[in-house]
Amino acid sequence: MGRPNVGKSSLLNRLVGQKISITSPKPQTTRHRITGIFTDERGQVVFVDTPGIHQGGGRDALNRQLNRTARSGFDGVDLVLLVVQAGRFTEEDAAVLALVRDAKLPTILIINKVDLVTDKAALLPFLTDMQARHDFVALYPVSARRDRGFDGLLSLIFAQLPEGEPVFSPDEITTVTTRFMVAEIIREKLARLLHDELPYKTTVLIERYAETAERVEIDSVIYVARESQKGIVIGRAGAKLKEIGVMARQDIERLIERSVMLRLWVKVREDWADDERAVQSLGYHLSE
Repeated sequence: MGRPNVGKSSLLNRLVGQKISITSPKPQTTRHRITGIFTDERGQVVFVDTPGIHQGGGRDALNRQLNRTARSGFDGVDLVLLVVQAGRFTEEDAAVLALVRDAKLPTILIINKVDLVTDKAALLPFLTDMQARHDFVALYPVSARRDRGFDGLLSLIFAQLPEGEPVFSPDEITTVTTRFMVAEIIREKLARLLHDELPYKTTVLIERYAETAERVEIDSVIYVARESQKGIVIGRAGAKLKEIGVMARQDIERLIERSVMLRLWVKVREDWADDERAVQSLGYHLSE
């Protein structure tokens, strides 16, 4: 759990050992509840990555759905990993911590992005302040970007979890479908290549996923909420859309280990993020 853009998805990918949750510097990149599975000789841990909980969640239907999905992350879990950024605790962090207190679950505070703190001595008063805010099981500094400290964190997590039979087979790493992963990869490239230009109300839908003897053929639609936003995604003479397609195709081929033909279209669905039915029809459900 955590506010947007504290590195929850990067943390999940590091813990699982494979990229299953997309990442970008843009807040609220994660829009679904995503399950990650880690299994070794010690046992099995099932992680749940959620959208960042943010204030002002009633702005539109999409924001309300993202907050509902995030809050559902408490359902059926035994341990909470609350993620904050090293040296920074905001009102949104405090709001998430209030939800964690209400959940009454054992909680490890993950202090991410410690690599961004140049004066490590400045971390001590921050850790002292955080320790006073809640009865955490432990405070654990990490750098998801630099992949530091994760084996020790996994040992700490295993020590806090109840014993039981594995829920999944040892070779499974996630419960999401390949079609879902493909749509997420495309959405990640949108976020990374368009940066601040990316319209927030943009989403991706896979219309066709067909396997042939030679390759996998994928037809995908990128939905925007305004006609004026189409040009941002397409770019001059289609250059930006082509770049998005090339980078997404490369990642998809690595994911499925097959040759891919990816076709992208950009369509307008007026104000889709303000419409509860439209939000759900485009794949935003608590069951994801």
